[in-house]
Amino acid sequence: MSASILPAVPLGTGGPWVGAQGLGCMGFSEFYGPTAPAQARETLRTALALGVTMFDTADLYGDGDNERFLGPFVRAHRDRVLIATKFGIVRRAGEKSWSQVRGDRAYIRQSAEASLKRLGVDEIDLYYAHRRDTSVPIEETVGAMAELVQEGKVRHLGLSEVTAPELHAAHSVHPIAALQSEWSLFTRDVETSVIPAAAQLGVALIAYAPLGRGLLTGTLAGAQRPNTDDPGTALPRLSTSDAGPPMPQPTGAQRLSTDDIRLTMPRFTGAHADANAALLDPVHDIAARRDLTPAQVALAWLHHRSRVHNLTVIPIPGTRSPTRLRQNLAAATLTLSDNDLTALEPLAAKVSGPRYPDMTTTSTARE
Repeated sequence: MSASILPAVPLGTGGPWVGAQGLGCMGFSEFYGPTAPAQARETLRTALALGVTMFDTADLYGDGDNERFLGPFVRAHRDRVLIATKFGIVRRAGEKSWSQVRGDRAYIRQSAEASLKRLGVDEIDLYYAHRRDTSVPIEETVGAMAELVQEGKVRHLGLSEVTAPELHAAHSVHPIAALQSEWSLFTRDVETSVIPAAAQLGVALIAYAPLGRGLLTGTLAGAQRPNTDDPGTALPRLSTSDAGPPMPQPTGAQRLSTDDIRLTMPRFTGAHADANAALLDPVHDIAARRDLTPAQVALAWLHHRSRVHNLTVIPIPGTRSPTRLRQNLAAATLTLSDNDLTALEPLAAKVSGPRYPDMTTTSTARE
């Protein structure tokens, strides 16, 4: 199935119109194994040509290198690209692990200036608090972010992994254009209260990890051994309690490289991985019957949730492959049948393992 030009959707009430899917750029720098810069640049060009306008990064990714990598592309297409970046997760110097979350005014201003410099732009289109600093009232964090808007350094504000009450409190200080939360066929806890709050306030929902970090593509090997050699790869702090011997894998299944952060996540290791792989039968059945990829089925489901909840939903799947990018974008115009949706409905409740071993920085832990 060939990709088509993306439809455009509004980024929150009164916000700009953007492509109905964005591109998560984290994997261009680290966390998901080695990448080829030339292929990454081709993926960026292909995305823009097919209607992607939102490109998502953070100062965390590559310890700033992801922003530096994206800078020339953003500047070359400044009138067509909406660059979204984030602050708040503080890395240990020279390491991949993080030490704390900060949302205080001084840190926000410092981080914004550094991101502007690395990107080489005068204004950040969408600036997120990457995680909630619970030691600082969210009204103070958003107030400091609003100062950047007033100064012309930021256009729109976003939050990530906040609860419904936190979103309401933040929105009372300054309009929040976008909320970035994990949402997929395998992760639906945001639908309880966060999604209704976003819909009520007119906030767009930016769905990160919409393919379950690869689980929903059906291409990953089953149980794998957690990476215990380099605990610094864990972001957030992750345990290795699910260690076990490698299991036999189907021919052609993708095994994760030793520096892949997913090896520190419960859903990808041991019995959790085997249980989750077994849940994919309905996804594979729909994909086979309709000549789609499993990823297209998962993304089409998310686009359908936009209509169910009456709010803008923009998935931001990450890929380093122009071919997979085209396939993913085609999902924006797919319609799943009632039978398809019924078959997919039970999956999230059966998923084995939390998305992070340490869930303390997520909205789920504070609800």
